[in-house]
Amino acid sequence: MIFLKLGGSAITDKTREATARVEVIQRIAREVQRARAARPTLEIVIGHGSGSFGHYAAKKFDFGARGNWRAFAETGAAAARLTRLVTDIFLAEGVPVVALPPSASARCRDGELVELALAPIRTALAHGLVPLVHGDVAFDETREMTIVSTERVFAYLAPHVQPTRIILAGIVDGVFTADPLTDPSAQLIPVITPQTFPRIQAQLRGSYGVDVTGGMLTKVKMMLSLIERMPHLHVHIISAMRAGMIERALLDDDFREGTLLTNSAK
Repeated sequence: MIFLKLGGSAITDKTREATARVEVIQRIAREVQRARAARPTLEIVIGHGSGSFGHYAAKKFDFGARGNWRAFAETGAAAARLTRLVTDIFLAEGVPVVALPPSASARCRDGELVELALAPIRTALAHGLVPLVHGDVAFDETREMTIVSTERVFAYLAPHVQPTRIILAGIVDGVFTADPLTDPSAQLIPVITPQTFPRIQAQLRGSYGVDVTGGMLTKVKMMLSLIERMPHLHVHIISAMRAGMIERALLDDDFREGTLLTNSAK
């Protein structure tokens, strides 16, 4: 069982509103299909970020302002438009994805996801389908509304569905000491553990482009917290922009490219 996230920075141009990278999504879909063909027992849950769809709508309509339900609707609709595009492309490439938007069942409390329907995901997997979730809006008992990132959805699902690995595929090759898109001196950090993280967290930056869910630092902290609760779990942060990378990550149980988040450096 593998969770695969397609970062919004990879499948959209996060500097331009509602701009999908269709060719990238098509290539990734073909890689997923080849991996499933090579390993028929492989179970995958796919998630994707909202990129320049949901994030731009959230900024544009001032999501989170109390009582601003128009922003809730507009942001959710923008996220759904990208999900529809991803769904159509994956189906066209032979991957039987079924979109399961978190907003349909999510319940949050002060920004934390406390409830999400598990039965549809388990049923889809039992029938050889590929559940597709995404960063989405959610009702919140404390804040009225919140946005749940794909990583937060994965973190909720993981103890119930028990993946052995999580792959986060974005626009860069892993976690770096600085933004590799703007700083040529940035160095890849090959392994991060809960023990080494305090020494490097000051070096991590936010995401490139518009991102209302916190950027790379937030992603790493959330995944390390999950690893502390599930010590067997490995998280790989890789580039979705390199052809064949996702396919290799799905098929190689000892995959070592990009940055590995693990409970132990051994």
